[in-house]
Amino acid sequence: MPTRRLPDAEFEVMRVLWQHEPPMSTNQIIACLGPDKTWKPQTVLTLLARLIEKGFLNSEKVGKERTYTPIVLHDDYLQAETGSFLDKLHDNSVLSLVSTLYDGKKLSDREIADLRNWLEERGRAK
Repeated sequence: MPTRRLPDAEFEVMRVLWQHEPPMSTNQIIACLGPDKTWKPQTVLTLLARLIEKGFLNSEKVGKERTYTPIVLHDDYLQAETGSFLDKLHDNSVLSLVSTLYDGKKLSDREIADLRNWLEERGRAK
């Protein structure tokens, strides 16, 4: 389980790797980052090296290219980040989080209905 929060740039690279079938080459990663990212290839290589150092990626030389495979799963990282966020900003209170989203008008009627259905299903499962 990851113990470190990723900076935004490293998270963007990981998101690409999580969304595609591994392993991915550097060129594939750069292409998937899209035209909005004007990072130079060296910047992407630096970010990949940091992710390897932090234990998020594995790298392997295949012919002339280097490929990358996630070690940390997206769901594991999401769970750790969400838990940290909930603890830090809402004292581990899901009710506080939902109340903040509701009061800030960040929840649509559809999302509220989905949340209600989800809670009802969880209650029946016990």
